[in-house]
Amino acid sequence: MSKPLILVSNDDGILAPGIRALIEIVREIGEVVVVAPNKPQSGMGHAITLNSSLRCDEIQIDKGPQKEYECSGTPADCIKLGLSVILKRKPDLCISGINHGANSSINVIYSGTMSAALEGAIGGVPSIGFSLLDYSHDADFSTSKIVVKNIVNKILKEGLATGRCLNVNIPKLPFSEINGYKICRQADASWKEDFDVRKDPTGKTYYWLKGIFQNHDYGKDTDEWALANGYVSIVPVQYDITSYDFISELKSWNL
Repeated sequence: MSKPLILVSNDDGILAPGIRALIEIVREIGEVVVVAPNKPQSGMGHAITLNSSLRCDEIQIDKGPQKEYECSGTPADCIKLGLSVILKRKPDLCISGINHGANSSINVIYSGTMSAALEGAIGGVPSIGFSLLDYSHDADFSTSKIVVKNIVNKILKEGLATGRCLNVNIPKLPFSEINGYKICRQADASWKEDFDVRKDPTGKTYYWLKGIFQNHDYGKDTDEWALANGYVSIVPVQYDITSYDFISELKSWNL
């Protein structure tokens, strides 16, 4: 049988160490095609490019059998182009990451990494987003490589329900200190946000977003608990964000 076809993207940019580590491991498993942003796109969420042109050029970064393309757009743009233009058949798997920094809890909403994975799920492809709890450019991805290999091989064997993807967050620990894998729900947390008000050299005002992450959820079944206790957190995610439990109450309004 031919090797599985794996589409790879991220939001930190095609040169980020995280995606280079991801490519290194998954090219041992399948045929890899990379379509990733040509610059950092963190925090872009599920934005897509509508009012300007997109460029997507083939590029060679590392020696290897994978084909790589750098895209001028967002992570979601990358997956759309990969599925609709670049690949000649539907891939067996779409993988996004490895992100430099956590994408647990509320961060999944803002994450370009997870939006790429969700775009893959929208396209009917089993998809995964991987993140490491280390924002450093020089982060150690040795544990992440083991986790990626384990989960990718499992999904290629078992599959995923249509429209679902996995949000995988990995503690900043040696693999020998990882306590295992936890299937979790997304913790109820938020950012307490503030803006620095600054002046540019011309005297005009500009703003710089800052914030403090606040976890309001102390359940032991959450991704935040799992990560704080040395587990790899795995949260199943879907693009249907309907609040089903609120539908009956809305109907009672008799609008």
